[in-house]
Amino acid sequence: MSDNANTPMPGGDAAAAARQPIPPINIIAQYVKDLSFENPNAPESLRGGAAAPKVQVNVDVRTNKIDDRTYEVILTVKGEAKGADDKVNFLFELSYGGLVQLGENTPQQAVGPLLLIEAPRLMFPFARAVIAEATRNGGYPPLLVQPIDFADMFRRQLTAIRERQQAQAGTVDAPAAGTA
Repeated sequence: MSDNANTPMPGGDAAAAARQPIPPINIIAQYVKDLSFENPNAPESLRGGAAAPKVQVNVDVRTNKIDDRTYEVILTVKGEAKGADDKVNFLFELSYGGLVQLGENTPQQAVGPLLLIEAPRLMFPFARAVIAEATRNGGYPPLLVQPIDFADMFRRQLTAIRERQQAQAGTVDAPAAGTA
């Protein structure tokens, strides 16, 4: 699979980025690396007439370098559904992997956005289908995880890294001693 869309890169000049095509990214393989589904309060949680559970979902993206152009991208999605009585209806955790190959002339500054934004964006619909099937097989309606803004996740991660680096360098503005 290849995607050569003209999408602006986060954190840069959007107009200039729009004129630059994204280097090719090929998803060589996609796979379930690990899947866990727990249904701790079945069959009580499956009885009809109860209000829809409150579902909380967390997403994380990690990468492992395989060689110069090939990476493993791991999309981890964890979720928990609680009923009105605050008991856990179900829990799930999916680690969904993708073997990703970048184009030969991919600039170094594009590697992070390609691996942490574009690859998970391409992989997400398949991971979402695995989660929907697991919840359906657990006796619940299929859980359709809402689309994820991977560009926003990437920007927040960069901001957090910069803030940590500034704090370590002692450049973060701090109140003067003795002031409240």
